[in-house]
Amino acid sequence: MYNVTSVIFPTVIGILIIIALAIVFSLIPVRLWIAARASGVQVRISQLIGMRIRKVVPARIVNPLIKATKAGLFVPLDKLEAHYLAGGNVDKVVNALIAAQRAAIPLDFERASAIDLAGRDVLQAVQMSVNPKVIETPIIAAIAKDGIELRAKARVTVRANIDRLVGGAGEETIIARIGEGIVTTVGSSPTHSAVLENPDSISQTVLNKGLDAGTAFEILSIDIADVDVGRNIGAQLQIDQAEADKKIAQAKAEERRAMAVAQEQENQAEVQGMRAKVIEAEADVPRAMAQALRDGKLGVMDYYNMQNVISDTQMRQSISHGAAPARPDETQQ
Repeated sequence: MYNVTSVIFPTVIGILIIIALAIVFSLIPVRLWIAARASGVQVRISQLIGMRIRKVVPARIVNPLIKATKAGLFVPLDKLEAHYLAGGNVDKVVNALIAAQRAAIPLDFERASAIDLAGRDVLQAVQMSVNPKVIETPIIAAIAKDGIELRAKARVTVRANIDRLVGGAGEETIIARIGEGIVTTVGSSPTHSAVLENPDSISQTVLNKGLDAGTAFEILSIDIADVDVGRNIGAQLQIDQAEADKKIAQAKAEERRAMAVAQEQENQAEVQGMRAKVIEAEADVPRAMAQALRDGKLGVMDYYNMQNVISDTQMRQSISHGAAPARPDETQQ
């Protein structure tokens, strides 16, 4: 008789063994452990399991540790894992340590991890310590004392300062300080031609100021790549000032002209008013004479005498104007 139990039981055992092996291999990176043991790195299986539990990718720790061990560096596994958990780049730190060892640059793991956690590229910093970097500044405009603008561009050779990478200023500060030094040097020059004849004076002045203080770099040299003559700022300022003075003078002259016109109009109004009063007074004379004749206050002879005086006056005025004199009888009429 066929026994079903004898067939099912081995099958279940096999499935359980497969499941157990899958769980073990998911917790223990066997290939990584074998590679580490073959490279001389003492890593226990319990440490790899602990990394899995702490959500640490074992390859991110073990592979850099194998690299450091092969390079002759001793880096504790716990420190690598702690740096990884802090958000650092373990592989880049180990590469920086290896590069520093080959270049005979004093750099330990604590300093390298601090530089990495500070947000700086520690490997690039080590490479810049060996191979200096050239920073090219933008075109910087400065004005000499004679009012001529000079436009200069500089190339700055810098080397990373490992001791000041944490807390030190970056390339932007170097460029800003170089620009300040160029403006100061050109601005203190009596003429722009003096700067053009000796552009090294800019480099010497900037270097003597110690512009790399407090930065993550050490300035090795400053070379003026190009110097061009720009605008004549002094002449332009004088032209602008003369134009402004001209406008002010025109405004004042217009103000004086308007006041003169207003004064003339006021005088004319006064003269017209006086003439109106004279005409009004002259209009009252005939009425006054008629009234005087009616009242007997003025005789006929007095009237004729007055008319003779008026005729004589008109004749004199006509002679002075070149007109023919009027006859007395026409005047009397």
